[in-house]
Amino acid sequence: MAHQDQIQQPLEAKAVEGLIEELERQAAERPLKLKVRRDGDRVIVEGEIDVDALAMVVIGSMA
Repeated sequence: MAHQDQIQQPLEAKAVEGLIEELERQAAERPLKLKVRRDGDRVIVEGEIDVDALAMVVIGSMA
């Protein structure tokens, strides 16, 4: 079981980092429609999100 936890933790970390990077990318492309900022362990998001692009990041991080 510990082995599975060791595998899942890096996947979770990759998925989280991928999500944040994708949100920041979207905000850079459309600064009037989306604002993203990091606040410690949290991310503050205001605006419209391309959920399809976000989903692709999660799927890609698990591949």
